[in-house]
Amino acid sequence: MSAFKEGDPTTLNRLYGRSQGKPLRAGQQELVDKLLPQIAVPAKGPVTSETLFGFDRPLHFEIGFGGGEHMAYRADLLPDHGFIGAEPFLNGVAQALTHVHEGTLANVRIHHGDALDALARVPDGALTMLYLLHPDPWPKNKHAKRRMMNDGPVRMFADKLKPGGEFRFGTDHPVYLRHALMVMRRFTDVFEWVVEDRHSWENRPSGWCETRYEHKARTTYGHEVWYFRFRRK
Repeated sequence: MSAFKEGDPTTLNRLYGRSQGKPLRAGQQELVDKLLPQIAVPAKGPVTSETLFGFDRPLHFEIGFGGGEHMAYRADLLPDHGFIGAEPFLNGVAQALTHVHEGTLANVRIHHGDALDALARVPDGALTMLYLLHPDPWPKNKHAKRRMMNDGPVRMFADKLKPGGEFRFGTDHPVYLRHALMVMRRFTDVFEWVVEDRHSWENRPSGWCETRYEHKARTTYGHEVWYFRFRRK
């Protein structure tokens, strides 16, 4: 998962963690070699609906899409919307490309690298939806500045979302949960928590699919999972 440079909340040029795991299968490598260049977010310039898809359409952005299940599900559900996914882990990119290929999803673009680098090039107020699902928790206090849920990134989230746009955040890690809610309390001027009762954050909202990571967290490790929706004021 991408994060701000440790100790400097304004810098966007550092990644933490692995960039690749086990070797890709032949089919996955072929998708990386041939499909990814066709649907990659350009390395430079504004990231807009027009530059990515050729015309204006509602724009979604997912930070750290893992294996791409959620992004593919949403893209299939909303074919008239455009989806940008950012992921530094090559194996996750390869899995997402498989979903795109098998689902013939023409409304997906992928950034293989630091999510904040691509997000910074999205014009302010351009996004309809922004997703951060199960980010790396970095549970040690000394690593707290590596978490995506910090003041600098959240301020950027607010800038990029249009009024009425939605930021969705999910986690199964209690330390990250407490940290994230502490951060979001500092942004009540720009974000409204869409909540009614405990049911609102303990049950997956409509249109929010279960990913393999979430399923494993719940069934293998017995973790609770929490779901949050914040609306841009």
